[in-house]
Amino acid sequence: MLLEIITPDKTIYSGEVDLIQLPGLEGSFEILDQHASLISVLKKGMIKIRDNSNKDSFFEINGGVVEVLHNKVLVLAE
Repeated sequence: MLLEIITPDKTIYSGEVDLIQLPGLEGSFEILDQHASLISVLKKGMIKIRDNSNKDSFFEINGGVVEVLHNKVLVLAE
């Protein structure tokens, strides 16, 4: 699935991933390939992504919003 993480200043990640773990208001949750459509608010915490070569990367955010639609995940983060 395609992931884009965008801040007010720049795009900090854009690429194909296998897994995304996000800090939701009620706890962390994961998004996998072909996930159902979703919009959720994010709190301060870490985003974990696993790319297609099984490498994990982490990004710290101060909150934001995530949208999942048609196997594309868009994170608007602070």
